[in-house]
Amino acid sequence: MAASALCVPARPFEFRPCIDLHGGRVKQIVGSSLRDAPSGTEAGAEASSVVTNFETDRSPAEFADLYAKRGLRGGHVIMLGPGNESAALAALAAFRGGLQVGGGITADNCRRFLDAGASHVIVTSYVFSEGRLDTSRLEALVEAAGGPDRVVIDLSCRRKPSAASPPGPEETDYFVVTDRWQRFTDLRISRATLEGLKPYCAELLVHGVDVEGKQSGVEESLVESLGEWSPLPVTYAGGCRSLDDINTVHALGRGTVNVSIGSAMDTFGGPLSLDDVIDRVRALNKADESAAGETAAE
Repeated sequence: MAASALCVPARPFEFRPCIDLHGGRVKQIVGSSLRDAPSGTEAGAEASSVVTNFETDRSPAEFADLYAKRGLRGGHVIMLGPGNESAALAALAAFRGGLQVGGGITADNCRRFLDAGASHVIVTSYVFSEGRLDTSRLEALVEAAGGPDRVVIDLSCRRKPSAASPPGPEETDYFVVTDRWQRFTDLRISRATLEGLKPYCAELLVHGVDVEGKQSGVEESLVESLGEWSPLPVTYAGGCRSLDDINTVHALGRGTVNVSIGSAMDTFGGPLSLDDVIDRVRALNKADESAAGETAAE
């Protein structure tokens, strides 16, 4: 378990926990199974298409309190559809300043969540219009939030090999998806995209949508690109299923990419112990510190 062979990270590697809310309950679902209910159908119709890995009667505040006691700051509360605001606010109240919140965030409502205790608001669909990034909306949200230091931009993405033009040397074939990850935008994950968003936010959140919730391994090429190009801290989520996957994100992320794990955690019925994850991240950071000391002594 060595430090990254690519570089000695400039900042500590972090595990960022999550609380996903669906129908007002804590759940872990396969994100790509979310669908809007067809026009004219009952609201419950959407739920029948959702692939659920885990759900519990435990309150979101209990999970927030657990993260607070473990000192796990920077996790995200995601509201997956309507009916989740009260649950989200309860989680934020249980760990004031320790959690980010996303899902339906706009310039009109972001202050409500920040004032309720969110460290940051996470935004995605609101700042896109007709599949294109709408900088006027992004600027309005940043202003309403009180500045970019309170904003996280969600660049959750899927591979689109059939894109009109092949990726260039500092581009990927991943494109941002919005509206419950159903709609491709024209925003490609690239160095230019990541650098262009720097004035508008403090961090980025990126779900590898094709593997999210499936415990099938991380999107290594995506993590590597984020680690090489992003000028901001990034939290990557999607497919992480083992301590070896944590090592992979740490190594490829080059001190820029943190890791979030959902369905694989024992807190959500998975095989990965929270204690083991915390210990592994601590050990990786200790190895990085040792490597930095050796480099400085040379």
